[in-house]
Amino acid sequence: MIERLGGLDPLKNVQSSQKMVNKAPVKMGEDTVSVSAEAKEMAEAYYLTEVASSTPDVRSDLVSQIKEKIKDPSYINNAVIASTADKFMESMGL
Repeated sequence: MIERLGGLDPLKNVQSSQKMVNKAPVKMGEDTVSVSAEAKEMAEAYYLTEVASSTPDVRSDLVSQIKEKIKDPSYINNAVIASTADKFMESMGL
């Protein structure tokens, strides 16, 4: 008997009573995205943090090269010592 009454769809009456409002036609165009300067800075900081965390603290390839150079007695001379001392002083801000 319920089928003869039109069913029990509670949304049927609501859907049929709503009128479609004429909307202005939507202009089809290209999508655009703008990224703020702050977001760009945050992205760069995130990228640099990721690179720094994935980079080893000690570059073993360079350490092994330097160890080999130091083993050679002719490598260490006054020019190398002076250059090393200058670079060390520069790194300390002196």
